[in-house]
Amino acid sequence: MVDLTAKIGALTLKNPIMPASGTFSEDLADVIDMNALGAHVTKTITREKRGGNPTPRVCEVRGSMLNSIGIPSKGIDYFIQNVIPFYQKYDVPLIVSISANNADDFARICEEISVPGVDAIEVNISCPNIEEDGKAFAMRPSTTHQVMTQLRGASDLPLWAKLSPNTGETSEVAQAAEDAGADALVVANTLLSMAIDIHSRKPKLGNLMGGLSGPSLKPITLRMAYQCAKAVDIPVIGCGGISKAEDVIEYLIAGASAVQVGTATFINPTAMITIIAELEAYMAANGMADLSALVGSVRDDDAADAVVFMETAP
Repeated sequence: MVDLTAKIGALTLKNPIMPASGTFSEDLADVIDMNALGAHVTKTITREKRGGNPTPRVCEVRGSMLNSIGIPSKGIDYFIQNVIPFYQKYDVPLIVSISANNADDFARICEEISVPGVDAIEVNISCPNIEEDGKAFAMRPSTTHQVMTQLRGASDLPLWAKLSPNTGETSEVAQAAEDAGADALVVANTLLSMAIDIHSRKPKLGNLMGGLSGPSLKPITLRMAYQCAKAVDIPVIGCGGISKAEDVIEYLIAGASAVQVGTATFINPTAMITIIAELEAYMAANGMADLSALVGSVRDDDAADAVVFMETAP
């Protein structure tokens, strides 16, 4: 018998598979068993209503996609009154993803969303910070620490900090989030990217640039998950390019305690259910009783010198 239970701080998940924010909605209840997932992660919400970015908002690139949705939101009041009650029907932890343009607004929505039915808050600190010329909070350790400190003071719920792959200070940002009170790290959001139509010579996205997700992102976010797991003592949740159990297993070996599945759900709405079954079958076939046989089991001792060289080379 394989035990897929995953511990993320104080939360116990029946398995390590959950959706990535923005790729999951109540509509999936029509096609999958919602109780089969480790957690439910909502689409990111803001305090105010937002319409999102100009169209087109999505385009395909080789084996992956770009999106510039812009976090459209019906606001926090609608969310509390309509969305939370929907998820309370299921015996699965509810993780609410939030976003804001500055630290004060972040703290306000964090406080207001700390209501019964919410088990943890995923704070999307990889969104633009208008007080830092549009740079994401998670680009720098200092701004990461500042916003997470305010968020920690605004809620007693577990806080999951969603990091950005656009930073060159991965470990330092992870440590700053932990020091300021994050209970887990989600590694990572999409990578800022661009595509151009060679016939019209116009960007393929209405907002010029967008976030890269899908298989192309995985080597980057897998590397980040590995670095973060080495740098902090809190759980790391891998996110980026996961479409099959093999991808999940890589993240777990790298040090992640759980994962989030995103773009794969757009292609196959039942992808997460299939991944859970494949992961269980892999572990049973290899005589593994629980996830501890995988998490952080990467054999990297011989590569230590190479890692140091890469980090210090000019």
